Amino acid sequence: MLKLSPCIEMMWGDLEFAARIPRVAALGFKAFEFWGWWNKDLDAVERAAKDSGLEVAVCCVKTAFTDKVASILLPNGHKPFVEAVKDCIEVGPRLNCSRFIVTVGNELPDAPRAAQHKACVEALKAAAPAAEDAGITLVLEPLNLLVDHAGYYLSTSSEGFQILDEVNSPAVKLLFDIYHQQITEGNLTRNICNNIEKIGHFHVANNPGRHEPAIGEINYPYLFTRIREAGYKHFLGLEFSPSDPAKTDEILEGVLQMQAAL
Repeated sequence: MLKLSPCIEMMWGDLEFAARIPRVAALGFKAFEFWGWWNKDLDAVERAAKDSGLEVAVCCVKTAFTDKVASILLPNGHKPFVEAVKDCIEVGPRLNCSRFIVTVGNELPDAPRAAQHKACVEALKAAAPAAEDAGITLVLEPLNLLVDHAGYYLSTSSEGFQILDEVNSPAVKLLFDIYHQQITEGNLTRNICNNIEKIGHFHVANNPGRHEPAIGEINYPYLFTRIREAGYKHFLGLEFSPSDPAKTDEILEGVLQMQAAL
């Protein structure tokens, strides 16, 4: 059975952040996830996670979206990026979290793409030994340009997999966001199953609308079955905006029922 992890950044927005965590446990999930740990009441999140018996499936490295100086697209971006990864290594045990999302930020207008690609590879290579030693995994995330993230540098899974091949570390994988890649590339099943060993995390939402798996053009029962058959063992993050926020619990229960029936 696949392991699912609700992203509480996008759910129960009327509740204080840490108060969302017991809701995840009450529905029967074993983990949750969120984005930035540095802008939260980390003590409260830690307490709520431990009290609820949940692990954090994934959260973010503080990179380009929050600190332009730490952009891994810059020629010297590896230095602040390594420090940002070391910060995650310190935080990880508090949250029972061993996977951290790497975003690359927007394309730099005055630098060739080849130079930005090279800088990204060099930054990940520089951070990989510390990640390997600490037993954490960095998951590099491509995002779509057409709907949500105009100007972002890394949009395709194909370039993401190329970067992983060049980094060549077991501690650096891809975050395959199914919603983003449906918009960008399509061809989901082949791109996933042909590269399953390079994928360290999934994000799940349907298209259009970025709502729950049951609403949209992506056939999630089929895709979940193929991901499971391919031998994927890690979490799939439910990073969607419920179509009816008042029915978030009911919608999440439906996702659990759908994947349990596969």
